[in-house]
Formats: sequence, structure tokens, C-alpha cells
Amino acid sequence: MGYTKEDVIRLVQEEDVEFIRLQFTDIFGTLKNIAITASQLERALDNKCMFDGSSIEGFVRIEESDMYLHPDLDTFAIFPWRPQQGKVARLICDIYRPDGTAFEGDPRYVLKRVLKEAEEMGYQFDVGPECEFFLYHTDDNGQPTTITHEKAGYFDLGPVDLGENARRDMVLTLETMGFEIESSHHEVAPAQHEIDFRYDDALTTADNIMTFKLTVKTIAKRHGLHATFMPKPKAGINGSGMHINMSLSRDGKNIFADPEDEVGLSREAYYFIGGLMKHIHCMTAITNPIVNSYKRLVPGFEAPVYVAWSAHNRSPLIRIPGIRTEGTRIELRCPDPSSNPYLVLAVCLAAGLDGIKNQIMPPAQVERNIFEMTDRERKELGITTLPDNLLTAVEAMESDELICKVLGEHIAKNYCQAKRSEWAQYSRNVTEWELEQYLYRI
Repeated sequence: MGYTKEDVIRLVQEEDVEFIRLQFTDIFGTLKNIAITASQLERALDNKCMFDGSSIEGFVRIEESDMYLHPDLDTFAIFPWRPQQGKVARLICDIYRPDGTAFEGDPRYVLKRVLKEAEEMGYQFDVGPECEFFLYHTDDNGQPTTITHEKAGYFDLGPVDLGENARRDMVLTLETMGFEIESSHHEVAPAQHEIDFRYDDALTTADNIMTFKLTVKTIAKRHGLHATFMPKPKAGINGSGMHINMSLSRDGKNIFADPEDEVGLSREAYYFIGGLMKHIHCMTAITNPIVNSYKRLVPGFEAPVYVAWSAHNRSPLIRIPGIRTEGTRIELRCPDPSSNPYLVLAVCLAAGLDGIKNQIMPPAQVERNIFEMTDRERKELGITTLPDNLLTAVEAMESDELICKVLGEHIAKNYCQAKRSEWAQYSRNVTEWELEQYLYRI
């Protein structure tokens, strides 16, 4: 949009905006904000709003806690679900230290740094996400449950799809905020939904994912429901993914397309796939960041488990959707919506660029359904599996120099430390499954 400081001030005055939320994202993908009144807007636009960074997990120590929010003017948006008198708007912010340097623990900065590298190579990185979520009932106290009364499945409609009205309102609200919604539908599992919005440059897409999740949760609550982006809230059903569709362009032309190739892919596309496959085991702690993520990554529920690619079938980790030429893109199917989109897109791009720079060719594509292969057949084809738990994923990430360099020492250290702690807490917890299995017979 290209907003100026004067544009934002004028819009706030014309639209009767009373509160502005200065938003940012922590290293674990949790949206944070500081609210100011319109009277403080000019101060905020002059980058003079400070906050205590030591209060945000994974940021800084208490003795170096002062941080400044630098609003990105192009992210100005008014929340349509708030009152129409004394409206509420938001600005997404970058985080800076008092000396004016970018804070290395800001996930948005991590993505911007990798995007700059791509730009220096002449590339623009565009991304289209596919975000899935569940809509569940709340209890009498308004707390979330995993209860749903519907039994709808893939592409079902009302009255079987009991979340249809809520999903419609989400779409309309997102469109009011400037999203171009391409489609929405009921997913495979009961109470599971998907809303897809148009691809954009990677930074805008990451911002949009954060806005999307906030909007979905807010509108769900208005319908008396709880929206969750937890990857696998129930055993025995499909989990929620966040497939990432990626393309690179140079001078406005998609460089992944080659009509002369057997499957329509350029050398750069093959190298990008090769880079993703080389680093994917070490990226998984970022794309699938919580203990529950690995309950989704199991055979039998359409989630990718095996590291392979295909231009046709849907069982591998990496898929090439059918559209070609300017629409050619590479779809990575393992990320889930609990992840931090800034870090996910940063490591995906870095891995792909590594493939291009080092001309890493992927193995041959796999045309068969990998889930129907035997272990021996997969081994003969060199098909490996993704990490099967969070600890294994963290250990793999720590061994990958490129991924740790992309994240930076600050985020890599704090992220791994927190995830090891999360795994330790989970491992010490006694679950209902254990009680059911052992209590009565041991």
C-alpha cells in the first residue's frame, strides 16, 4: 500500500480510531501487543514506544530489557469486529534495541534477513498458505473443550457442517481487512475447517497468517465456539496442517517453470526441492514446534511422514500442484499451524536457496503411494522419515549449521532450550493413556 506517517494519522482521524494495538510476535509464534490511544500515535510512529523485553519468553535478560517497537506502516488495519465508534486498529512492529539496531531475537527480522539474501540473488519469494483449524464448543465457564456435535467430513455443507456460519463470518471479516480469500471448506475430520487466502510476498504472508489466526479465534468466540490451531486435538482423526506453497520469481517471471521439462520444472525448482530435502529433518523443530505436532505426523491420517517428493501423488512430503507456467509452485506439507510463520518461511527459503547455490539435485520423484510400501521398499528407495518426536527434532536442528545460522545464535539457543524443557515436562507427565493401560493390571 505504501502508507506514509501522514496517511496513518489521517486514517486514524477520519475513521474515528481510538485505540491502536502495536503488535509483534515472540519466538514461539505467540502474538503480543501494546495498546495505545490515538493521542500517542505520533509518538509511536516516531518509534518511541518502549516495552520490557525481559517479560517476553525467549527475548532478553532483565538487565538488558528495554526494547523499542518500530511500526510497519503498511500493516495498518482496522479491526472490523470492534466498536464502530472509537474503533480499534493495529500496526505490526519490528523490534529494535535502544541503540537503534534490529533485535536479533525478533522472528520478523530473521525472515527479513533471509529475504534480503534472496533479493541480492535477484529473487522474490512468494508464499500461499493453507491453514486448517478446529471449531469446538466451550463449557459453561467459556473454557475450550474438544466437544463437537457434528459429524461432517470433507467438503460437506450445512446443515451437516455446523461450523458453516462461523466460517462464512470469518471469510467476510478477513475480506473486510483486505484479504483475498480463494476458498473455504469443511475438512476431513469433524469440526475441522480450512480457509485459503491468496499468495503474497513472504513477509506479507507471515503477517497475514498471524492476523488470520487472531481473526479466526475472535469470530469463533462470537459464535460461542473455540477455534484451535493445535495440530492434533483428538486421537484417531486427521490433524491440522499448514501447507506452504512456495515460488521464486525474477523480474516478475516464475523461475520454477520450464515447459520443456518432463514435469514442467526448472533446474532451480529441482535444486530448491533438493535443498528442502537436505535440511528438512533439521527444520522440523521449526515447522512442527510442539509435542503435539508429532501426534499428527503419523501414518494413516494424510499427514506427511516420509521424506520424498512427487509431481503427482499426494503422499510425499513435497508435492508439485498441477498448475504450471506462472502458477508453478512447490508445496511443503509438513508444517502445522502451531508454528511461527516468520521462522518457518525463513528456514524454508534458506534451505531452498542453499539447494540453488550448491545445485543439490533431489532423488527421483516417488509416484507410488508411500504409505502402501513396505519398510524394505522405502529403504531401497532411500526414503527416510521425519523426526518422530520433539526431542529428536531439536537434536537434529542443533546439528544443522545452516538452520542455526538462519535463526541466529540468540533464537537458536533460547528456542532449543525452551523446547527441551517442554519435552522434559511432557515426559514426566502421567497421561490418561498410561492410567488406562497400566493402573488396573500392574
